[in-house]
Amino acid sequence: MSAYEQIYAVVRLIPLGKVATYGQIATLAGLPGHARQVGYALFRVAPGADVPWQRVVNSRGEISYSALRHGSDDIQRLLLEEEGIQFNPNGRIDLRHYGWQPLPLSELATEQSQEGGSKSRL
Repeated sequence: MSAYEQIYAVVRLIPLGKVATYGQIATLAGLPGHARQVGYALFRVAPGADVPWQRVVNSRGEISYSALRHGSDDIQRLLLEEEGIQFNPNGRIDLRHYGWQPLPLSELATEQSQEGGSKSRL
């Protein structure tokens, strides 16, 4: 499984109404210290794909804005608000409240294998 596929497999596990950080996804995907690679992978997600890219934010609980996204930063906030996630007046998400607390890695691997077979390499 490629690094991007590993990243996408982990991001698919983030439940509705929760968020994770780039660094958290990198670690869970077996790529500790590669938060930036998570950002690159999510930038490549095609519209309509089954990867909930909007649920990944930076370590401060903020959307990482980029001119390269041509307005999708605003879309990310709208999608998160539709899921019930609230932003404070400074544009931050309370990670203590909305942060995803996944199962231990061994249990995640079991959950993934039950959902679709080949994803169990996490």
